[in-house]
Amino acid sequence: MLALALALVWYGLMTALVALKLISPATADQLSGYRTAFDYLAGLTPGSFSTTARLIIAAIGILAFLLFGWLALKELPRRRSARAELQLKEDDRGSASIQPRAIERIAETAATENSAVTGANGRFGTEQLAVTVSVRRARDIPDTLRDVQGRVRDALAQHGLPVVPVDVTLTGFDRKQRREVR
Repeated sequence: MLALALALVWYGLMTALVALKLISPATADQLSGYRTAFDYLAGLTPGSFSTTARLIIAAIGILAFLLFGWLALKELPRRRSARAELQLKEDDRGSASIQPRAIERIAETAATENSAVTGANGRFGTEQLAVTVSVRRARDIPDTLRDVQGRVRDALAQHGLPVVPVDVTLTGFDRKQRREVR
């Protein structure tokens, strides 16, 4: 990557120097070897490549196709499964369950009990609870995030819900108070 970056800088510098007429095109060609490389590559014909070279080029092409195809498949959006209610208990008299939005609301309420939090959103998955918060001051972020995580865990336990891992993410802070983070 470094070699490619240096080559781009070098040839960009040569182009800029020729455009500013600080050096002649012949001097730029002597320094960069561009015309020599261009003439060599332009003169290649199908007969210039041996069978071994063609096999190597074909193998590299197939490997590149497989690699970039796999990367493209990884980038395709995946369908999200619909959220289902959480089954709390089931016995011979019936069952008790709770909707994901109710768990998210418990988490949001617990998060906003912290005075530094200006807004909170929850997203309950099957094995974790993600809470995003906005805070008043950037200075108190680490303490606020730890406090919010503890409050959400306590609220889940208080309501008799399974305590799942709670991920707290900062989404913003109040820009009205322009103070630098120290």
